[in-house]
Amino acid sequence: MFEVLVYVYENYWRGDACPESGQLGRKLSAQGFDAEEIRDALHWLDGLSLVTQGIQLTRHADGSSATVSLEGPAALPESPGSMRVYSKAEQEHLGADCLGFISFLESSGVLPAGLREIVVERAMATTGDPLELGELKIIVLMVHWSTGIEPDALVLDELCDDTLHRVAH
Repeated sequence: MFEVLVYVYENYWRGDACPESGQLGRKLSAQGFDAEEIRDALHWLDGLSLVTQGIQLTRHADGSSATVSLEGPAALPESPGSMRVYSKAEQEHLGADCLGFISFLESSGVLPAGLREIVVERAMATTGDPLELGELKIIVLMVHWSTGIEPDALVLDELCDDTLHRVAH
């Protein structure tokens, strides 16, 4: 499924440029992707579309960042001293590496609370325990892609770079 998501990210630079599910499925099939992978990816993308419908983006002057807030009466503003506590199921599915990476993105200001919740929800919608860090990075990219927020170059490098073979200087 993640190979299909990477293909979609690389070929449709924004979520609103992506064709509807039926047409996208045919294009993915023509590219040689497995029918089950396509089905899983389309189902996951439909869920991403649903979960991002309820967010409101206020773009900043730089054009590449935005404040994310939820719409509706259930949306409460985040308190400055608040802390996200992960459920046992989230801890088991995400694993220490993914939770640490989410914390890193939050502390660096790349993943506001609203987007974090979307990332966690979409991560929980995947199979495999624990989720691999590379898969989480793809999920973070897809969440940014669906909202039209382009991460800055350093963050994009961190999300796309293979840190396993990185040489420390």
